[in-house]
Amino acid sequence: MKLNSAMEQFILHWGEMGSRWGVSRSVAQVHALLYLASDPLHADEITETLSIARSNVSMCLKELQGWRLIELTHVLGDRRDHFTAEKDVWEIMTRIVEGRKEREIDPLLQTLVRCRDEAAADKTIDPGVAERIAAMHDFVTNMTNWYQQVSRIPRPVLRKLMAMGARVAKFAT
Repeated sequence: MKLNSAMEQFILHWGEMGSRWGVSRSVAQVHALLYLASDPLHADEITETLSIARSNVSMCLKELQGWRLIELTHVLGDRRDHFTAEKDVWEIMTRIVEGRKEREIDPLLQTLVRCRDEAAADKTIDPGVAERIAAMHDFVTNMTNWYQQVSRIPRPVLRKLMAMGARVAKFAT
């Protein structure tokens, strides 16, 4: 696949962004390439286009499949596995956020519940510490509940709410 300057910049920046989010640069670059690709790509095309090791591409493809950001497909007349990326930006971001919630926020909440309960039961703990743990638990719980509610809003309505920006706050006051 031939890349132009805009595509190269997008792939490089997506890779940098991924590395800041805790995903390897290579995984994010493979995702960006597949997102931009008009047609399904096989691993050798990805390897050649991005100049990364074939074994690394294989690991990246497995990880991206685990995130449900890409899927395996077949091309008539070609026995190799090809891959396509989800093209709907809303779906991509929804899957990323949901994956991060499952991997990061849900375990955090479980830990906060245990810490809150232990701190409440321990009469030797500084009451301020117990309050701060409870406050963190309450905040994460409220954010999780808010996320779950917002994730059920139909996308057209959510787009309108987002377009309203801070103006939506006047309905809450």
